[in-house]
Amino acid sequence: MNKISLNTVAYRNISSKEWVVFIHGAGGSTATWKYQIDAFKAYYNLLLIDLRDHGKSKDIEPEVARYDFDLITNDIMQVLNEQKIEKAHFITLSFGSVIMQDLSMKYPSLVVSAIFAGGIFKANALIKVFVQLARFFNLFLPYKWMYSLFSYLLMPFRKHQESRKIYQKQAQKLSPNDYMKWVGLYSEFFRLLNRFYNQDINFPALAIMGKEDYIFLKSAKAFSKKHKQVLLMEINGAGHICNIDQYEIFNKLALYFTHEHK
Repeated sequence: MNKISLNTVAYRNISSKEWVVFIHGAGGSTATWKYQIDAFKAYYNLLLIDLRDHGKSKDIEPEVARYDFDLITNDIMQVLNEQKIEKAHFITLSFGSVIMQDLSMKYPSLVVSAIFAGGIFKANALIKVFVQLARFFNLFLPYKWMYSLFSYLLMPFRKHQESRKIYQKQAQKLSPNDYMKWVGLYSEFFRLLNRFYNQDINFPALAIMGKEDYIFLKSAKAFSKKHKQVLLMEINGAGHICNIDQYEIFNKLALYFTHEHK
C-alpha cells in the first residue's frame, strides 16, 4: 500500500539547510515553476513535485478509484519524508494553494512560511459559479475542451498568452479517467476552504495575486483582511498565473518574504 512514485525534481544548495517546496495547481506540473528555479536555487534547496497523474507522475501505485484530499496530502508527505524534509517554505499555485491549506492543517509544524500564487481562499459567489460551471460543462464537453475553455476564462487577455499556453500544454497530459478523479475532489473543496478560512493561521503567509485575476482576487483580499499573519501583494499586468505573467516581480516578492521568515 506504500508504493507511490511521484516524480520530483530536486536542486541541492550546499550553502543552505532550508528547503522550498513547490506545489503546482490542477492540470499543471513542475514546468509551472520554470521561471522560479534559477532565482531560488541560489539561496535554497528546492523540491518540485508533480502531483499524481500530472507531468511525469504517471501510473501511480496502488491505483485508487476515487480521490480525496487525504490521498493527495499523503502523497506529498511521502515525498517529503523520503527527502527527510521536516520543515519547509511552501510556494503554491492556484489549486495547489488548497492542497497546501489541507497540508498545513494536518501537519502545522511542517510549514516555515507559505506563499500562495493565485491563491484560492474564501468560496465567494463568483468562485462558486465558476466551480459549478466547470462541473456542468463536464457533463458533455471532452475534458481537453474543458481545459482550453477554462484557460481562457481564467487568463483572458493577450498578456496572459504564455501562461495560457503552458497551462494548456501541461493539462493535455492528464487522461480523461484521471481528470475525472481530480474533478471528484470538488466534493470536499468548499468544506476545506471554509475550515481553513475560519481557523487561526499560525505561520507567515503571503498571497501574491495578479490584479487581473478577476475570479480569485476578491477572496484573497477578504482572507488577508481577516488574518493578520497573511500579507497580500498585487502585481500589475498579471492574471491568475502571476508567477509566469510577471515572474521577475513575483520572484522578488517571494524571495524577500522567504528571506524575512527563515
